[in-house]
Amino acid sequence: MMKNIPALLLVVLIAGCTKTPDSHKKNVELISSYVKAVENLDYEAMSEYLAEDYLGIGPSVGDSINKAQAVENWKNYTANLYESIKYDRSRTIAVTITEGEGKGEWVSNWAELTIRYKWQPGSATIFANTLYLIENGKIKKSFTLYNEADALRQLGFVIVNREQL
Repeated sequence: MMKNIPALLLVVLIAGCTKTPDSHKKNVELISSYVKAVENLDYEAMSEYLAEDYLGIGPSVGDSINKAQAVENWKNYTANLYESIKYDRSRTIAVTITEGEGKGEWVSNWAELTIRYKWQPGSATIFANTLYLIENGKIKKSFTLYNEADALRQLGFVIVNREQL
């Protein structure tokens, strides 16, 4: 599944040069609303935008969560870890893939996110890309990609090879 992400990104870029169908506008509005819910820590709205059979994948290989886990993770993160999350320079585009394994209505959001932590002075800024599969006006699936090691580095962590300990 992960090998299809570069092809999906290429299709999204090409689609940006074509006429925008109404469904694309609605899907972009859905993702914009979801992003606002994340920034406002509005768990009820976040839950409302996710399909009952939602699957979130990433940022690391093997990371996946369902709808209940996604909302509970956000609650836990904001109660114990995040002070705030701000999407800066956010860009969103929609595309329809008509055949193949990636068939469906997709929205991609590229953003610079600034995350302030409760336990750490300052913040970390990450470049993130999330691809959303939209079905029946809800987010059915998402793939989130960002550099976790860079965020930790910005917070002062040092990554050490176990063999060097």
